[in-house]
Amino acid sequence: MPKSPFAITLLTSSIVLSLGVALSGCSATAEQSSPAPVSTSKPMTAPKSEAPAMIMEVYEIHHEGRINLFYDKALYHEFAQLHETPFRLTRIGAGPNGETVVFGLTDKDKKKPDNVDLVKLFDGKMAAPADFYGEMRMHGRIYVFDNYEDMKQVRQVGEPSYFYSEIGSGPNGETVKYVLNSSNNKKRPDALIAKFKAHNR
Repeated sequence: MPKSPFAITLLTSSIVLSLGVALSGCSATAEQSSPAPVSTSKPMTAPKSEAPAMIMEVYEIHHEGRINLFYDKALYHEFAQLHETPFRLTRIGAGPNGETVVFGLTDKDKKKPDNVDLVKLFDGKMAAPADFYGEMRMHGRIYVFDNYEDMKQVRQVGEPSYFYSEIGSGPNGETVKYVLNSSNNKKRPDALIAKFKAHNR
């Protein structure tokens, strides 16, 4: 007996309904699945490279027509006594008035002497820090600086325009001149005096 159109329609609806329920069940199962695990490990970062320490101190001794420069205080004091240094970089005629300039180097500097911060500072390839300290022994006196530009000027002209002087206060009875400039010449340089005394105990 042939099925009626109503029976066919009802059967089709049942199939569609059953399929819809099945798909709905699959969808619900997918939504309820466990979320992917979240990584708690910290992202890797490249290690920070430490910047090289900037040169803070320059020591200078004028001896026999040469300008001898140091950044190592021990070498400076050794040269002040012996007038010799084991490792050096010599530049003939490189001084502001044609003097030979000798850079006193440490053992680690001798492989690449032109890459030493002291040499770069002299060549104008590196700026001096704000907290600069310098000593210059010249004419039997000690000149003390807290500004590298002042040190360069005295190296060139031989005497500072502004200074505070203490006769006989050097470690060997030398006159000490604390070099000033137009921005700080109105007051006694107590901080610079204290630095000099700390460096020459």
